[in-house]
Amino acid sequence: MENCRVFKSDLYIILLLSLILIAGCVILHFSLVYGFLGSIIMASLILTKRGYSFHEIGKMILEGIMECKTLYLLILLIGATVSIWLSSGVVPVMIYYGFQYMKGMNFLFSAFLITSIMSVFMGTAVGTISTIGIALLGIGKGFGVPDEVLLGTIVSGAFIADKISPISGLLNLTLSTTKTKYKSVVKSMLYTLVPVYLITSMIYYFIGRVYTGNVDLSNLFKYQQAIVKGFYVSPWLLLLPLGVVCMSVFGVKIIKTISMGLVGGILISSILQKMAMVDIFHAIFFGYQGATTSSELNSILFSGGISSMLEVLLIVIGAISLSSILEKTGMVKPLVSRSTSTVKSKGELVFKTGMISSILTIVTCDQTVGIILPGRLLKEKYDELGIGQELLARTISDTGTIIAPLFPWNVNALIIGMITGLSAVEYAPYAVLCYIFPLVSVVVSYLVSKFTPEVLLHPNLDCYGS
Repeated sequence: MENCRVFKSDLYIILLLSLILIAGCVILHFSLVYGFLGSIIMASLILTKRGYSFHEIGKMILEGIMECKTLYLLILLIGATVSIWLSSGVVPVMIYYGFQYMKGMNFLFSAFLITSIMSVFMGTAVGTISTIGIALLGIGKGFGVPDEVLLGTIVSGAFIADKISPISGLLNLTLSTTKTKYKSVVKSMLYTLVPVYLITSMIYYFIGRVYTGNVDLSNLFKYQQAIVKGFYVSPWLLLLPLGVVCMSVFGVKIIKTISMGLVGGILISSILQKMAMVDIFHAIFFGYQGATTSSELNSILFSGGISSMLEVLLIVIGAISLSSILEKTGMVKPLVSRSTSTVKSKGELVFKTGMISSILTIVTCDQTVGIILPGRLLKEKYDELGIGQELLARTISDTGTIIAPLFPWNVNALIIGMITGLSAVEYAPYAVLCYIFPLVSVVVSYLVSKFTPEVLLHPNLDCYGS
């Protein structure tokens, strides 16, 4: 399918038109479905002038869509599970005990630590945000932390999953694309992960001190009373989220894990919360709205269900379709090759790798292309300069993977927006880890290449027989 029927100018025209259409939708508050649909139509018309048939273009799109079918199911499951975890009382109970045991703590700092640790076990950023993240947002309401600040903190912690969790789909895609092993890549990742984690933790600690003394205990008590009146409250309900985390730890695939969380929530809603099955399925498909005695708490206990995720699903399909066209026509490959053809130093190659991965993630609205194309096309350049493929995997993970939730049109940001009701424009300024990682990655790589290249660029020398 990939050939030389397209020119460099075609790529620039398609990218420019796509950015205009997508940015226009964001500015005018139109659905991004229209932006991606328009981009696909414009790209198709340009390609037909270069000799492609609509059949060929349709085949490219269909292949790309089918490659990501698991993602569509995950999106719908998340929409259903968030509603059920609210109606079953699981999230309200997590909020209740959070109020009970986190009084006097630096909540923002604690939220970052909790989210980052749990995300590694769960293996998915959006899965962490849609479960533990929702509960933390509810707890933060009682501690007076602004939603956008707290969500930025939660996003920072959650996206560590996509970078370092052994059960992360994105990390495993990075490993398979670069032909590297988890152990050696994680060893290399520590050189950027440790400083970034420490810097981010300190930032959230100092920001969190502003809110530590602002806790209104009467408000916390009011929220707790509203939860007790509205739900059956017991620490036994916490076994469901604990079970979901344990399944992730033992390597159960995310679809099965989320599905079991959904089934468990349905049983709890029916048996313990005494909900009728018709109400349970209404919550799954059309959403749930809390009906406690606290209007502020009710604003937290809200989810749109599967129906609210349909627009996200269409946007994701649009983003994948557009990226499939760009990849399968070979338009991006020459651009990547030319940008690195003159690279002579290790530090410069790392910088170019980060830029290429980031740009592809931003333009295609998903991390997949930002992982696959640099991973495939830059391997030879790394070998040419004598650099281990672990650094290629680490750089992609530090840049294109980690910056995804910062852009309103990105798939991750759209899902987060549907789950929490907050857009990337609101929370992105506070997702500091997503900014620090690319900067530290480039700085560390320059220091590595200058001072200790063998230790850091080839962290697993013994395995290569050296």
